[in-house]
Amino acid sequence: MSDDEKNETKPDHEPPAGAETTATWGRGRKAIQYTATAKWIVMRKKEKPAAEMFSVSYVGAGGDRDRPVTFVFNGGPGASSAYLHMGAVGPQRVAFPADGTLPEMPARLVENESSWLAFSDLVFVDPVGTGFSRIIEPEKKDEAKDAKPEDAHDPKEYFGYKRDLESLCEFMGRWLSDHGRWGSPVFIAGESYGGYRVGRLVRMLQETAGIGLNGAILISPALEITGLAPTDYDVLGWIDRVPTMAAAAVYHRRSRAFRKGTALERGLRESEEFATGDYASFLTRGASMPVKERDRILSRLADILGLPLDIVVRAEGRVSFFTFARELLRDERKVLGLYDTTITATDPFPDRDGFTWPDPTLSGISPAYTMAVNRMLRSEIGVETDREYMLLSYEVNTAWKNDTEQHAFAPPPGATDDFRYGMSLNPHMKAFITHGQYDLVTPYYTSDRLRNLMRLDPQMADRLTVQHFGGGHMFYAWEASRTAFTTAIAAFVSSAT
Repeated sequence: MSDDEKNETKPDHEPPAGAETTATWGRGRKAIQYTATAKWIVMRKKEKPAAEMFSVSYVGAGGDRDRPVTFVFNGGPGASSAYLHMGAVGPQRVAFPADGTLPEMPARLVENESSWLAFSDLVFVDPVGTGFSRIIEPEKKDEAKDAKPEDAHDPKEYFGYKRDLESLCEFMGRWLSDHGRWGSPVFIAGESYGGYRVGRLVRMLQETAGIGLNGAILISPALEITGLAPTDYDVLGWIDRVPTMAAAAVYHRRSRAFRKGTALERGLRESEEFATGDYASFLTRGASMPVKERDRILSRLADILGLPLDIVVRAEGRVSFFTFARELLRDERKVLGLYDTTITATDPFPDRDGFTWPDPTLSGISPAYTMAVNRMLRSEIGVETDREYMLLSYEVNTAWKNDTEQHAFAPPPGATDDFRYGMSLNPHMKAFITHGQYDLVTPYYTSDRLRNLMRLDPQMADRLTVQHFGGGHMFYAWEASRTAFTTAIAAFVSSAT
């Protein structure tokens, strides 16, 4: 036997064994038989194993190659796909109360009546370092005496803008090859930083990986990085959060600018006009603005946000979402969820400064998703591994780096330009952008504003749908929003195929 044949029969790295099972989703004529497959694939650098990427696929029975396939991932960076997998898209989901508040433990799995499996096969992808995906540590020096320096790989090379996108391109191409699905309509869907990934992948997948797209779905996307943490010298990040804060103040009946019973749509519209008008002028003019005009704007801002005037004045009109979340209901000793301001928690340390309270919409929901995805993978599908499922890896998040070739003074690369490029590259691809109206982390108005700055011609504009729902960052925790969202995506996929 030749050396080449030996290498083919004995791979240099064996990933853990996967698992597969069959099940049925739905009832009656709409019931779908499907196969659930959980497995790892080995990612390589210069033909050397560098990482193991884990995914879960749900493929309808019958081998219909014309059936759409949707690749789904979350963001972080450092988040697994479990949020969309177990919260909105997969055949089973966490049983949340209808209003999206925290469920009792242990978390229950129920059939997801709103699963996208009704109209698409699904592939949930855990980027390297999340879920069960792991870096393959390089060999120690004494074990690789013959290795050349250029053959070695950085254990954290996947924790960067460019390499992360390249790994997702490689994964999708290999999945399509392994399943004989190059003739299927292809969609990609990502949440939060996953929405950033989608925005950039609509260019990279088509231009460099040769994967044509039918549609792209951006859920609570962070299309631009720079506005996520505004400073005293920025403008846009502060503007974008005002409408969301106003929505929260209206919801909790604390806004003094809107009467009790004011419709949310009216509150949002008027707060958007204020934020991009008087407030934007205040932020850009600073000390040059006459005192009388300055006082009027700050007073109006305080009334819209439902906060005491002295807090708004002390913050020079730049109210951080941490301050807002703590101060709006301070008299009730309640704090708001950053990812969904309609959800509250008791402040355990009301006398202490800083962010000292548990966010019920992130740390609070983590056990529910962690327990649900482990039950799904280990008990329902049958994965056997000692690995911990990393729902959200802060190690990956803090290690994230800018690995693009650009000047040191250049800002982090945004996704909006690549998104526009991809829309132009493929005149048939459609896109869907959506947010929850109560999300402080990636406010809906950021995407609305960016859409208005994209200079889309009528043909491109017709292919882009922007629709928001009640709820927060993970608005699908609200039963009504999850149902409406799935209905909208089903129509979107149908129109794009």
